[in-house]
Parts: sequence; C-alpha cells; structure tokens
Amino acid sequence: MNNILVITGDFNIKDNNLDPSYPHHSIYTDTLREIADSVDLELSMPINQVSTRYANNLNKSNSGIDLMFFHANSNKFNNYSIISNLWHPSKYVPLMVDIVINEEFIQINHQTIIKNSEEEEHFITKLKEKIGNIDTTNTTDHESLKRVVQDFPSISDNLWNKYFKCVKITKCSKAW
Repeated sequence: MNNILVITGDFNIKDNNLDPSYPHHSIYTDTLREIADSVDLELSMPINQVSTRYANNLNKSNSGIDLMFFHANSNKFNNYSIISNLWHPSKYVPLMVDIVINEEFIQINHQTIIKNSEEEEHFITKLKEKIGNIDTTNTTDHESLKRVVQDFPSISDNLWNKYFKCVKITKCSKAW
C-alpha cells in the first residue's frame, strides 16, 4: 500500500500567485512553498480558478486562501475542484479531489514452516542429510559442478513441499 502525503487547508495567505485577483505578493507564500518542497510536495492548482472564501461583508473581497499540496510529480492528484456553489451558510467552500482506487489482489494464504515447530526441525535435519549425501567426488569440470549445484533446488523444494503448512493471513497475523 502506498502512503500519500497531502497538506490542505485554510492558509490565510493572500497573494497574487495564489489568487490573481489580489494585487500583492506575500513572503509567506515563499515560506510555505519552501516547507512543502522540503517534504516533496507541490501546490496543486484547482481545475476551476474561483474563490474558496466568500465574504459576508460586501466591502470585503472574496479570496482564494484554501490550498492543497500533493506529492510532487503525482499523476494521481494533479488537480482539485472548488465546489463554489456550496458556500452557504459557511463562508468557505469545499475542495474536492478524485482519488482513484484500483482493485488489488491481496494474497490471503501463505506457505510457511512454523518457526520452532516439529516440521521445522525435521525440515532442517533432512535438508542437512540430503545435502550431505550429494556426491561431489566427480566434480572435476564445469559441467559436473553444474549438475551437483542443480540438485540443491530440487532437494530443498521436495522437502519444503513435504513440511510446509498453508496459513491464512488475517488482520491479526504478525508482520512478515
């Protein structure tokens, strides 16, 4: 599973780089971008460039002070939407990002030999015995050495198949 770092919220920074209707630049915008960059995040731009905060007072202007920062170069979250028609009764509007969740196959059964079990003891004992019985007396050239080495996987696979147990992985299973 991938972790996704996102920072979003009301940053209360008025800046012409964030809101084209605002006439000034703020040093706080530069600081915020430096902080985001330090954790590999970048400012996402809304699909629809509208205000995120609507003033109740007609003498004050609407503004775009709510921002979203996503993992840099993320092709999954490169834009978000501002739902501007939902600003009443609050003066803020919701921001929305689509997160695509792909179906993923999760293996719930696992083959294992239980640690400190009788099966583990027999597996190790038999493996030592079988490896010790491999005839290495005629390994005089590359081909004979290759044949000896190729015996090992079949020996270990046969013993594994004899002693393993199939266990079901659950939310209470120990970490691998």
